[in-house]
Amino acid sequence: MAEAKWYVVHTQTGMENKARSSLLSRAETSGLSHLIREVLIPMEKVSEVKGGKKRISERKFFPGYILVNMELTEDSWHLVRETPGISGFVGSGKSPTPLSPKEVGEIIREQEEKMTKPKPKVEFGEGESVRVKEGAFANFNGTIEQVNPDRGKLKVMVTIFGRPTPVELEYWQVEKI
Repeated sequence: MAEAKWYVVHTQTGMENKARSSLLSRAETSGLSHLIREVLIPMEKVSEVKGGKKRISERKFFPGYILVNMELTEDSWHLVRETPGISGFVGSGKSPTPLSPKEVGEIIREQEEKMTKPKPKVEFGEGESVRVKEGAFANFNGTIEQVNPDRGKLKVMVTIFGRPTPVELEYWQVEKI
C-alpha cells in the first residue's frame, strides 16, 4: 500500500466545491474511496462593510485549486484526471509532484489563522489615494500615510482648510480612488 501524500489539483475557477464533491462521489462509486483520504479547499474569512453593516464572508485563498490527500496509483491518478471540473495535477512531467509535509502544515495553519481572524476584503497600501465615505470627513480625499491591518485602521492625510491633517479612520470608512 502506497503512502498518502498531498497533491495540488487545478480546477475550473469557481468550481472548486463541485470538483471536490464530484471527486469524492466518483471515488465512492468506483470503489477507490480508500485511496482518496481528504480533499481540502483552503478558505479564509474576510470582512467588509456594506450599508453600514459589517459582514463576514468566506472566500477561497487559492482560487482554481484544491488539495487532495491520496495514495497515488494509476487508478487514483485516472480518477482525479477524469473528474469533471478538474484540469489536472499541478507538477512537472507525467507524474504529479506532492507537497512536502512542511508546505501542507503551512497551508493548514494559515487557513486556521485566516478562519479565526477575518481580514479586510480590501487591502490598502501606504501612498494610495482614498476618498472618505463616512464620518466627519466624508467626501474628503486623502493619501494613506500608515496602515494598521491588525486594528483595521488607516492614518490618512486629509487637506482641511488648505492644510494637510492626519486623520485615523477605519478601513470601511474609505474607498480607493
